[in-house]
Amino acid sequence: MSVEVEIIEGNPYTIDLNFMGIHGAIASYMIPHTGGVVLVESGPGSTIPALQSGLETYGFSVSDVSDVLLTHIHLDHAGAAGWLAGQGATIYVHPIGAPHMRDPQKLLASAARIYGDQMDQLWGEFMAVPADRLIIPEDEDIIEINGLRFQALDTPGHARHHYAYLYKDVCFSGDIGGVRMSDTKHLRIPMPPPEFVLEDWRASHKRLQTEFVLGKFARIAPTHFGIFNDPIWHLNALQSGLDDVEAWIESVMSDDLSIEKLNDEFLKWTHKRSIAEGFAQEQIDAYEAANPSWMSSYGIQRYWKKYRWMDQES
Repeated sequence: MSVEVEIIEGNPYTIDLNFMGIHGAIASYMIPHTGGVVLVESGPGSTIPALQSGLETYGFSVSDVSDVLLTHIHLDHAGAAGWLAGQGATIYVHPIGAPHMRDPQKLLASAARIYGDQMDQLWGEFMAVPADRLIIPEDEDIIEINGLRFQALDTPGHARHHYAYLYKDVCFSGDIGGVRMSDTKHLRIPMPPPEFVLEDWRASHKRLQTEFVLGKFARIAPTHFGIFNDPIWHLNALQSGLDDVEAWIESVMSDDLSIEKLNDEFLKWTHKRSIAEGFAQEQIDAYEAANPSWMSSYGIQRYWKKYRWMDQES
């Protein structure tokens, strides 16, 4: 396939994985170097054909993928990592997530309880990463790959096993930077079970703010979706989103609120926020593909019962 854009070594490029046929839901970020390309995020196994096609658009193939940096091990971010390792790539992952990449049985069993018979359609195959293809950086480690330098930042809140990566002037924020579709000024907080912890997320947000103030990045790239040139707006919107979510949680939660009622209320609240900001239904659909509101309902319920219920009782 012919190259459709000029390729600059060290420059990040966005590959749209067209998850479930929806444009702009899940990204894999490609960075060319002298020995091939690095990917930030593999995407799920179900989008491997789209990943292959995206690489070809830039003049590369899967065999050129030397390394894959995962922000965390959720299926939409890491599902194709084992397959890429089988093609020769080295996979980088948070220490807490690493055991599940070597042996994903527990991870897949947990996901199957949520997604049921939709597992294959949504996520495809999740293959284990051989131990000799896995590298486990620690917080603040510098990862050097053929002249490219990334720094891993431990950023829990969405998941305990979450890294953001600093590269040149870009912060690849995974999900800790929220969900924001291309060309929009609307940000959502993805809160799936079992590891959404609001207080940890606030600490991670503060860390990203500090890195920005120190001049460590001038652009921010959430996996959902795109590279944005307005990190001040983005980080402020993230803080406002956390504030709004906490206020909403405190206004509706109680120890006897059923998950069905919670989900109904949360979907109404989320939809109302989107409509108020002028979003069309197709834009809302893209957000829901990247960050299903019902998943956040389950995460909120678990967070409330584990961390906040007793606070309310005392």
